[in-house]
Amino acid sequence: MKAYSEQKKMEISLAYEPEQLVMAGPLAIAKKYLEGDSEPFFVLNSDIICDFPFKDMVAFHKSHGCEGTIAVTKVEEPSKYGVVIYDDKGQIGSFMEKPQEFVSDKINAGLYILNSKVMDRIELRPTSIEKEIFPVMAASQQLYAYELKGYWMDIGQPKDFLTGMCLYLQFEGQKPDTKLKFKSGLESSAMF
Repeated sequence: MKAYSEQKKMEISLAYEPEQLVMAGPLAIAKKYLEGDSEPFFVLNSDIICDFPFKDMVAFHKSHGCEGTIAVTKVEEPSKYGVVIYDDKGQIGSFMEKPQEFVSDKINAGLYILNSKVMDRIELRPTSIEKEIFPVMAASQQLYAYELKGYWMDIGQPKDFLTGMCLYLQFEGQKPDTKLKFKSGLESSAMF
């Protein structure tokens, strides 16, 4: 199914997933829309919130010329996540799932930009992009890390969603051209 946004001048294609195909499998369904395109495409986890740096990520991705870029973010407790190991230029060497000893405090932030060449690596079956596709890309030196600036949060749980919305409003309230106005005192709330 296709939709077009007049306001943003973009076409949106939706693909139906008849059975759960994890993260990479649905990309195989969308292969006909992505394959052979010279422009990279974004893949986003739906349970994160951040200041999505789309333009900066595209520029970084195009500068290294490889198949993929993963946004990474710094966390206080990396043992709850899988960490990303990369060099000072951003080239990813490996991943380590929930390390018990400190290896890195940078984790996969769930925001990716990929070239259509990645489609050659993905089959139409339940496939984890993080556990099956990215490690192979890293081993072939085709994957880079882009460090997020600003806030990031996994908002997959209701309490985390509320915290994430507070982070978002706080971030938006700090912009010089903000439309948010905050009341002072005990009645603090955001007004639009």
